[in-house]
Amino acid sequence: MKELTPEPISLALPKIVFGSSALGNLYEAVPYERKLEIVRNWVSYQPEKVVIDSAGKYGAGLSLECIGKCLKELEVEPSRVLISNKLGWKRIPLRAEEVQFEKGVWVGLENDAVQDLSYDGIMECYEQGNELLGDYDARLLSVHDPDEYLESANTPEEVEGCYAQILESYRALADLRLAGKASGIGVGSKDWKTVKRLYEDGVPLDWVMLANSFTLLTHSQEVIDFIDTLHRAGVVVINSAVFNAGFLIGGDWYNYRKVTPEEHPGLFEWRKRFMDLCTEFGISPAEACCQFALSPPGIVSLALNTSKPGRVADNVSLVSANVPSAFWRALKDNELLDPGYPYL
Repeated sequence: MKELTPEPISLALPKIVFGSSALGNLYEAVPYERKLEIVRNWVSYQPEKVVIDSAGKYGAGLSLECIGKCLKELEVEPSRVLISNKLGWKRIPLRAEEVQFEKGVWVGLENDAVQDLSYDGIMECYEQGNELLGDYDARLLSVHDPDEYLESANTPEEVEGCYAQILESYRALADLRLAGKASGIGVGSKDWKTVKRLYEDGVPLDWVMLANSFTLLTHSQEVIDFIDTLHRAGVVVINSAVFNAGFLIGGDWYNYRKVTPEEHPGLFEWRKRFMDLCTEFGISPAEACCQFALSPPGIVSLALNTSKPGRVADNVSLVSANVPSAFWRALKDNELLDPGYPYL
């Protein structure tokens, strides 16, 4: 795709991007009234343009549908919001008692979803997504979890076939951008090396969303170098899953896997020492995690998600929290952070 490598579009994003999987009934059937309050708070607590991250996969399009319905009910002008739609999953009728695409993940759905990574499939996902949004359009476009699509292959030949389909999907996104239908195209991935491969193969990226790749606990030098490469090339980086799936703020899941002190003593020992320092300096673990996750100059935004309206204001405050430099020195002195880390 080297011929499709124009200069990246300069995107001006706020420090927070609002995740919307809860609007698709992730793990629970969220009442519409609560969804409306979540969206109301997005608009109320974000004085700048409200940026919302969604996907056709979220509740088989239910998240997109609720975003459009809630914004319209709240009489929010389309120019006030910037919606990201991760493409690759299309809504289809529900033909069984439960959804087939991710059993046990989405609750109370009236539709199913099917994956289609191809030129035509991405175009269909784009059109369907905007239909679900109603009066609003998605202007930030990407392919949903290309790393997981590659992992679904069983042989090296299948991997290359899947990668060819991903490139075809990006050819569709590039055409949408050239047609003026996208303010930017990007990629989101839990495996940062998939992002790196796409970037080095000339896929025209304006923004990148990393997940579980750059956190206070897990931040390899390779990832730091790659973020710097993207920054120098003018590609905006959005950081997500900065709590390692909630573990760093007290949860029992680490990178979407259940963990226990007996099986993973090192993880729990690190967290205890980290939380003890947070208590000593009077800051919350979430504040420390978010401010670290924003520390490289290449990272401009954090994607934060909640199913509780009251947490929206808390999430907004996390991206502006003031963490004293003495805290970072203490982390380094206690070998919880590399003493050579350059940005703090």
